Amino acid sequence: MATIKEAVKETLVGAEVEPELSSATSHDFLQHALKDEETGERYLDEAAFIDAVAPQGEDYHKIKREQYSILFGIADRHHKNRVDLRDWSLFNNLLAKPDAEYEIAFRLFSDPATGQVDFNSFKESYARNKTSGTVPFNWDSDWATLYLGGKKHRHSMTYPQFAQMLRGLQGERVRQAFLHFDKNGDGYIEPEDFQRIIQETAAHKLSDHLLTNLPTLCNISAGAKISYANVRAFQNVIREMDLVELLVRNAIRKSSDSRITRVDFLNEAARTTRFSLFTPMEADILFHFASLDQPSGRLGLSDFARVLDASWHSTPGGFDNSGAEGIASAAEKAAASSKTFMHSVLVSAHHFGLGALAGAFGAFMVYPIDLVKTRMQNQRGSRVGQLLYKNSWDCATKVVKNEGFRGLYSGVLPQLVGVAPEKAIKLTVNDLVRGKYTDLKTGNIPLRAEILAGGSAGACQVIFTNPLEIVKIRLQVQGEAIKAAAREGEQIPKRSALWIVRHLGLMGLYKGASACLLRDVPFSAIYFPTYSHLKRDYFGESPTKKLGILQLLTAGAIAGMPAAYLTTPCDVIKTRLQVEARKGDTAYTGLRDAATKVFKEEGFQAFFKGGVARVLRSSPQFGFTLAGYELLQGLLPLPGEHPAEQETGPRGSIEPITGLQEAKAPLPYLRSRNALKIILDLDLGFGRLKTPENAGMSGWLPGNLGVRGAAASPSSNE
Repeated sequence: MATIKEAVKETLVGAEVEPELSSATSHDFLQHALKDEETGERYLDEAAFIDAVAPQGEDYHKIKREQYSILFGIADRHHKNRVDLRDWSLFNNLLAKPDAEYEIAFRLFSDPATGQVDFNSFKESYARNKTSGTVPFNWDSDWATLYLGGKKHRHSMTYPQFAQMLRGLQGERVRQAFLHFDKNGDGYIEPEDFQRIIQETAAHKLSDHLLTNLPTLCNISAGAKISYANVRAFQNVIREMDLVELLVRNAIRKSSDSRITRVDFLNEAARTTRFSLFTPMEADILFHFASLDQPSGRLGLSDFARVLDASWHSTPGGFDNSGAEGIASAAEKAAASSKTFMHSVLVSAHHFGLGALAGAFGAFMVYPIDLVKTRMQNQRGSRVGQLLYKNSWDCATKVVKNEGFRGLYSGVLPQLVGVAPEKAIKLTVNDLVRGKYTDLKTGNIPLRAEILAGGSAGACQVIFTNPLEIVKIRLQVQGEAIKAAAREGEQIPKRSALWIVRHLGLMGLYKGASACLLRDVPFSAIYFPTYSHLKRDYFGESPTKKLGILQLLTAGAIAGMPAAYLTTPCDVIKTRLQVEARKGDTAYTGLRDAATKVFKEEGFQAFFKGGVARVLRSSPQFGFTLAGYELLQGLLPLPGEHPAEQETGPRGSIEPITGLQEAKAPLPYLRSRNALKIILDLDLGFGRLKTPENAGMSGWLPGNLGVRGAAASPSSNE
């Protein structure tokens, strides 16, 4: 008889069929389940349930992991504060539905007996979970009345009605908040008020870049306030993020340089859409926020990712880098992340090789200036007739006239051979020391550590610099020595670099090393920090903005100017010590002796001989060298290095990594997250544990968010 009754009931009113348990469902449950010591039953408490639906290692900086407890209240059908295997299976079956996101939100507030959402119970639940201090929402507004009926004719909502109401709820919250702040009724609000509105209504859906820069929306038009048209256009853009991404991808795919302008975007929208046309203001808003760090007007996918990808945030491994300093170069990143000795050796060898190539390139480009600088510094002024050159230009023209154009490159071969290891060790040591003092979480490095890194690099390079300098200088000045000797009827043979090395011996190659140290240590201590700060603070280099070759050259050239000129006195002394004195020339025995005699015989201005030529040589040389170095890092990366991963860090699979990529997580995980996004459209306080200070008398209870909980009075501002 009972069986007949059940069959008739099932025929008339239907029945909920318990789904069959799949092996995957059982495995997921048992992997996180606890065991009841008394009954032996397996179950999930709230913490275990969250582990199952929100795996560790994902990015939860938008929707906090604790807020997944909302779903626990839905899965716990019998309110036992535990989810058994049958509950877990039903919840997974719910997640498998194509409209799971909205049905989860509906079940949170619906009455299980009637299958509808009662207005009063819904409003009470909303009041219990509303964040204190947020802009009030008027449930008696004309908009709410259209969905719920007037005060005298309130009605419950079915699932389709409730889902459609949620669809438009965020827009109505924004509209009411705008009216709340528009005290004058002139249709304008302050930028700070606009930022508060969006942070209260959509912070869980928008990127950190967008949220931080919201007040700048006032800059897209004249005036210092934000109009309702601006707010509505902004809301349209964020509501159509998926369509915007599609259009951006299509337009970039058709672009020759993978960058597009506002015109390209609007043209692609006209080709692709029929009914969702974007207004000029909406396009302006999109390009305004995407181009804050790239004002050229031509934007790439990474620029749009900061606006379109809600999971975008710019510090390594879950970082927030708004305004924070990034690690300056790929070499520093590699050094900072080196885990093993062998890996450090490989990284150092790789960047040593790149530095060698870049150094040789930079030295060759400015070698004629270096030759003029050396001859000017070696020129003595103690006796009449000793001044061969009036100035740097006179020196250059006389070299070409007397020795030919090739004379400008006298001694260039040993320079190229020696400068490769010299520049390589300087660049490598600077990067390694910077990397070791760099904070991996923020990318910051103290100024004293930057100076130490530069000074250490300058000290280490002297091992190669001094022998190179003494051979190069003697080759550079022997042309004028031969010419002077010929005028006096003497014959001086032209010496080769090899002869000079053999003649000097090992100790002789390091003559003037103290002066070389005195020049190179402060030079690098000034140069490298200045170069780094110019790139970051002036040109705006960041993990999302890559500088071009002209910007790198300019930064290198500017940084070289003070470094080169301020160390000219040390360079003059070094040159005098290393040049082979001719007949009648003053001889120097050491650093102090040279400084004293130069000052006594030629005056203070002699210490800055060749200073201008030194600036003209050092600035472009290091500009070429460092620009070449950073370009080579991109063209010839060390196998196994992944700059993109180092910049973005582990992001997990629920949210895609920066760059508008598709999420890789299983659909149940994605639908759980999306359901929470819909629920949080009501208020960001849902699922967050409230303390007595901000929760009032009716605090939040796990699994007690909807009508199932005890009734509570609506908050006074409702």
